[in-house]
Amino acid sequence: MNQYTRSALVIAGGLGLLLMVGFLLELPFVTNLFPWQSSRLSNIFIASILAASSIPVIWIGLSGEAAAAVGGALDFGLMYTGIGVFTLQLYAQDSSRVPMLIFGLGSFASVALCIFLFFWARRFPFRDQRAMPRVVRLSFAVFALVLIGVGGAMALKTPNIFPWAISAEVSVIYGWIFLGAACYFLYAIFNPQWDNARGQLLGFLAYDLVLIIPFLAHFANVRPEQWFNLAFYIAVLIYSGGLAIYYLFVNPATRFTKLD
Repeated sequence: MNQYTRSALVIAGGLGLLLMVGFLLELPFVTNLFPWQSSRLSNIFIASILAASSIPVIWIGLSGEAAAAVGGALDFGLMYTGIGVFTLQLYAQDSSRVPMLIFGLGSFASVALCIFLFFWARRFPFRDQRAMPRVVRLSFAVFALVLIGVGGAMALKTPNIFPWAISAEVSVIYGWIFLGAACYFLYAIFNPQWDNARGQLLGFLAYDLVLIIPFLAHFANVRPEQWFNLAFYIAVLIYSGGLAIYYLFVNPATRFTKLD
């Protein structure tokens, strides 16, 4: 991967982090990019997704490990396909909802970019030939199953899956986000090189850091019927965060020793 491509990836990831900050600060010109009304927790959740997607992109740019982009391309390709189809359906049902048309077309433009990225990245061999640790691989299998179950239920508009109130339409959007992430983990399970785990773990750690404090604080306001879901969500955050910290920064066989 040449230096221009690496720089472009770092810049793209940096822009994603700027959007993350915009959602955390609830800046209207940023939050209005999401064409549904969002609560404070929903804006934090969107910020966490932006963090989880941006940090691996920056790492790929800094390290030059282009092959690690394949899983991310599959993740976002599936996610944006589902979101694009759904939002264009909403526009077809009500042509006055022009933001749905814009969001849907933007989603399919992102799908095209993901297809290009997939075929571009799969040409490269992994520079790091270390195998994925068994505990990470098993954990990814559990994450994938949970994401498929939760994401599928949300895409089908099952109520009270999330630990705060969201609309049925937003539930579908979040469901496709989770289904895309499940694809990312499944790809790593069947292609168990270590660098097929580093991106996911970096993203998971960023996601956890954004969400953990707001979610703990939400125990004071959570509805009784959503209490278990919140507790389960926090348990996943704690486990995934611990997994990421150990294998990225502690375990001698896998920890970072340099950027590449």
